[in-house]
Amino acid sequence: MKISSADFVVSNTDVRQCPESKLPEYAFIGRSNVGKSSLINMLTNRKGLAMTSSKPGKTLLINHFIINAEWYLVDLPGYGFAQAGKANRERLRKMIESYILMRTQLTNLFLLIDSRHAPQKIDLEFIEWLGSNGIPFSLVFTKADKLSGSRLNENIQAYQATLREQWEKLPPVFVTSSSTAKGKDEILDYIESINLQPKD
Repeated sequence: MKISSADFVVSNTDVRQCPESKLPEYAFIGRSNVGKSSLINMLTNRKGLAMTSSKPGKTLLINHFIINAEWYLVDLPGYGFAQAGKANRERLRKMIESYILMRTQLTNLFLLIDSRHAPQKIDLEFIEWLGSNGIPFSLVFTKADKLSGSRLNENIQAYQATLREQWEKLPPVFVTSSSTAKGKDEILDYIESINLQPKD
């Protein structure tokens, strides 16, 4: 898939205020500072489409972007940002969960994982929650350029081994780098393949 247009549509805090449309939506989520904004900008070839910051926890809204006038890319707030404070963390949790559970247009959730780290409890718990609610999702390992090839493979295999303890079938896995555009074609082609599937 080639992206010819990517435009911001709306930001909001309430799933009921999301765009009234039947177009498929592909949402991106991850822990704070996982490189989500940089990945979105890389995928869309738009440097400033999603706001990047050296400070984690800057995405506090549900952000919709229309891609090629055919589907929405949705930038969700990060989870697990300790400095947000208990009240704000709870508000963000409710916002995220309401979008994921109530938004029927959500076609696939891309869950971003920092490839430099061992499996994190907060990510594993979120994956378990997605599975228990039947949410279609994929794993996107970010910052692959920060590791050697062997270390990268070791970390991803460790993650998959941990998941296999509870999962019979693993979700699709993508390995990415916003700096080198690694994984860009694979993610966009995956989205295109879903969009081309016959609708019920």
